[in-house]
Parts: sequence; structure tokens; C-alpha cells
Amino acid sequence: MNLSTIKFNKLLRGGFFLLTALLLSVPAMAQEEAAESQDNDEERIAKELANPNTTLGTFAVPIDFIQYSGTLNGANQQFGVVANFQPSLPIPLSPGLNLFVRPLIPLVISQPVYGDGGFEQKGVNLGNISADIAIGKTWSSKTITIAGVFGGFPTATDEQLRSKFTTMGPEFMVAQIFKWGVAGVMINHAWSLNTLDPVEATQMGMHSPLNMGLAMSAGMGSPMLPASMNGERASITAGQYFYTVNLKNGWQIQGQPTFAYNHNGAKGSRLTLPVGTGVNKVTRIGKMPIRLSVQYWHYVAAPEGFGPKGQIRFQIAPVIPLPW
Repeated sequence: MNLSTIKFNKLLRGGFFLLTALLLSVPAMAQEEAAESQDNDEERIAKELANPNTTLGTFAVPIDFIQYSGTLNGANQQFGVVANFQPSLPIPLSPGLNLFVRPLIPLVISQPVYGDGGFEQKGVNLGNISADIAIGKTWSSKTITIAGVFGGFPTATDEQLRSKFTTMGPEFMVAQIFKWGVAGVMINHAWSLNTLDPVEATQMGMHSPLNMGLAMSAGMGSPMLPASMNGERASITAGQYFYTVNLKNGWQIQGQPTFAYNHNGAKGSRLTLPVGTGVNKVTRIGKMPIRLSVQYWHYVAAPEGFGPKGQIRFQIAPVIPLPW
């Protein structure tokens, strides 16, 4: 077992320890009746949070531990850690109709970058910020549709992590609420608003992780956008399929893997697709409801040269009061 794998496993064990500590941090209720009432309340909140058109505000903090593989020398020994900050602020317009504003701010804690001397790890950096604005509608059939616009911005503080493109495009989601839970899919397509000149496009080369097809998901339908491999513009179809199975006492089985297809990417570096599943638990810290979750994604398709192999996502999502 190499040193990078040992470090990766230590990070995962640390994350599991943190999640377990949080789950055990809420004191047990003194009376059985009060405990049952709290469990029912947590179960109700968990079901509401699974609704893509919920009116509950959250401040999600997904933390991703990613293991990589590929044909580049040293690719199989690389790992990365990214923390994301994504508040969801639904604004009710009318019963069943909501406006969503969802910025996504990634903090790259550790990211492998391939350069002239091989791979090197980049330290703590702000990533490329993205955001979407959408309107959601819950129909009488319990079908949910959401439509809006998605944008990505080159804000990373490290030049090798920074996207060369400002992107924008439409997004659409459809989901169905069942007795057992929720299932659906969200898709967006982003085009670059700017064009690289030939010199800039050449300078990106294969040394940029963006050009090697990294489509690491940072949130709902908002991956890091790989740059064009054979042109000077970006065209990315991306999204997320999701499902939630409701259990008792605020527990859920849930998967939210994200995917991306780089239309301008080199052959073998266009599709990034994981399969995954995990568990959620809604509990309380003091009076604040909070959703804790862990998921594992295995990538069945990824860029050949360098791409994700496996990913564990821990997420902490406090339910926050809205100002309206």
C-alpha cells in the first residue's frame, strides 16, 4: 500500500469519526414520549428535505474525498479533498411554486495537478464559483419540475485550478414523489461565453486538470467544467440523478451522483459517470435541525488519462431560518 493511499484512508477514517461524533452529540431525551415526538419531527423534516421543491432553507457543506486513476504516470496514487458551501434559499411565490437561488462556493483543500515535473498537490485555494437561479413547481400528481439558468465563473485563486471560461446555460429537473420517497434527474448544459485565443488555448495544453476532463461534482448539477481539447470554447452537458428512500426516525437511504459529458473533449475523456448510494440522518444540535449524510460514488466512466476512481462525500446541512 503506497503512502498516498494510506493518507487517503486516514482522511476517510477521520471523516467517519467526525460523522459518528456528530450523530452521538445530541443528548438522549429523558422521557420516552418526548423521544418519540422528536423522532417523528425529525422524520417529517427528513421527508421535506428530500423534496426538491422544499421551502426549507439549508446551508449544505459537502466534503468530498476523491481517489484518482488514469494512464498518466503516478495518476493511481493521487487523491484530493474539496469542501463546498452551498446555501439553498427558496423564496415562496405561491403554494407549490418557489424561486431558488443557490450559489456554490468550493474550497479546494488538496488537488493534484499534472505539470512538467509530474503531479503536485495544490494547497488550500478558492475554487471556481457557480450558481443557479430556478423556479420549482409541485403539481397535483406529486410530480416536480424545476427550470432555470446555471452559470460558472473562473474565480479559483490558483491559476492551474482556474477555469478559462465563463459559462452559462439552461437547467431542467423532473422528480416524482412516491410513498416510499423521491426519485428524479437534473440536467443542465453550459456554453462558454468567451473564446480563447490560439496562444491561450495552446498554453492550457494537457497540464491543466480542467483539460483532462475533471468533472468533479461540487453540488447539484454543477460540476467543474473541463475545457475544450480540440477547440477554443466549452460545451458541457452535466447533471445529477438522485433518489431517496424514507426510513423511520429521520433515517434515509439516498444517492445523488453527478455526471458530465464534455462535447469538445478528446476521445476517452468526454464522459464522467459515477454510481453511488449512502445514508442520511436528520437530528438536532440544540434546537437546530441538521442533516448528516455520507455517500460513496464509484466511477464507471472517467477520463482515461486522469480522472476520478472513487469518491466519498460527507455532508452537513443545517436547516436555517429564512428572512422572509
